[in-house]
Formats: sequence, structure tokens, C-alpha cells
Amino acid sequence: MRVAEQYLKPEVIRQVSRLDLRAQFIVKGFMQGMHASPFQGFSVEFSEHRKYTVGDDPQDIDWLVYAKTDKYYVKKFEAETNITGYLVMDLSASMGYTYRQVLNKFDYGICLAAALCYLMIHQNDPVGLVTFDEKVRDSLPPKSQRRQIGNVLSVLANLKPTGRTDIARSVTQIAAMLKHRSLVMLFTDLLAETEPVITALRRLRHRGHDVILFHILDEAEVYFPFDGLVEFHEVESDERLQVDTNNFRADYRSQIEVFRELYRRECFQMGIDYVPLDTSMQFDKALTEYLVSRRARG
Repeated sequence: MRVAEQYLKPEVIRQVSRLDLRAQFIVKGFMQGMHASPFQGFSVEFSEHRKYTVGDDPQDIDWLVYAKTDKYYVKKFEAETNITGYLVMDLSASMGYTYRQVLNKFDYGICLAAALCYLMIHQNDPVGLVTFDEKVRDSLPPKSQRRQIGNVLSVLANLKPTGRTDIARSVTQIAAMLKHRSLVMLFTDLLAETEPVITALRRLRHRGHDVILFHILDEAEVYFPFDGLVEFHEVESDERLQVDTNNFRADYRSQIEVFRELYRRECFQMGIDYVPLDTSMQFDKALTEYLVSRRARG
């Protein structure tokens, strides 16, 4: 388990320069760790199997899996499992922020997206890519062939967070773009006015899409580790503000919790999977959320 945890640490992943290898490190470390977790046996279902039920053809039983698990599993057919996935990346300048972590929010999101792309292609699920700041910038059509991993990763590796953001407008555009029921995996810090974003997410969900919202904040944005008088710079508006951090810390942490709780509550009501993350966290929390959601929809 210790080896798996080392794979999943952001500072270790950063040392792997090729994004495709990063994705494999994250996924393989995660899958290795699952064998010693409460999700034991989960990887069997991930590998295109489901439990045998009355009415299934006994000829479809996978006896190799039975030998390993002492349980009956049958192989899933493509029609049972396939869902089209879209990785949706926030390109706003605020995503480029980090205080003391090796990975900034954007890099952290890219590593997650690469790992999820690797997982989906492994399951023969088509996966595409959409990027946005103030509006949708680029889109890569979903495909399930293995070369799609290279297509997605080559785009991700060349992205930089530089623009202003309009999350609500971009999500609304994406809802209009998608013609078929899809799994939308959204990577963003949600640093925007909340009501329009929630309205846009509701519209996306109302169109029948499954949504996983990966809310990525920097570790410092969650825990506020600053001391004394500090000048903060808002990169998208270029505003600067001096703050006595010692007096402000308790109020700030309270507001961040309110912010996250609002999205947690609203997403729960909409049937959206909300995954609050910060850049000091290992990637397995996000991957677990994906697999749990994927199994529930399978």
C-alpha cells in the first residue's frame, strides 16, 4: 500500500515528465491500493465484469475471475457499459495559482483528467475534451480508440491557464453542444459568482447528462497558512489587497466552508457528484469518486 500511496502523491507525479506516464502512474498506483481498501473486488467490476445473476447465460461466466475471487462474474457487453465522456478543463488564470505545492490547480486537474482519460479508454468508452475560459475555446470529439489517449494528452500538455473566466456561460455552451447523454467531468476552481454557475449546472443536468464536478482549490486557498500582513493579487482582475492574515484567518476559513457546502448541497439536489479537492491531496479520492459514479451508471 505504501508504494501505491507514493505513486499518488502530486509531488511524485510531477517528476514524471510525460503526461501519458503520469496518467498510468496515477491509475496503476490507485488500482494497486484498492486491493487493500474497502473497495476490494471493485477493480473486478471495473474490468468489464458484473456479478452473475439468475437469467444470465452460464457460458458467460469468467472462470479465471471465479478462481481469483471465489465469486461468479460475467463479462459485460459493450452495449451495457459504454458512455461518452467529456473532460472539461477551466483555462482561467486563477487555475495557475499555487502557494507552496509542486502542482498548481491547473496541473493537478490535468493529471486527473489524463488519468480519467486513461481509465475511460481502458473501458472502451469514448472520451473527448473541452476547454474554456470566458467561453468554450477548443473541443476534441470523443473516440474510444487507444490513440485517443495520445490525442487528448497532446492537447492537455500544451494548455496554459491565462484567461479570464465565465464558468456559467461556458457550461451553458457545453450543454448546447452535447447532443447525446454524456458523462461530463468538469475541472474548475469555481471562483466565480455562484448563482449563475449553479443555474448553468442545473441546465446541463436537466438535459440528461451525468456530471462529476471536481472542485479544485489550492491547499492555501483551503487552509489559509499565511502569517502577518500579506498582499494578495487577484490575477484575473489585477486587483491587489493587503490583509492582516492573523485577524482574517478564522473568517476566511468559515467562508470557504460555506462556499464548498453551498456547492455540495446544490449538487446533491441536482444529482451531480461534487468532489472537493485541494492540491495537497492524493489523486485516489477523485478516481474513487469517478469509479463509484461509473459503477452506479453502468
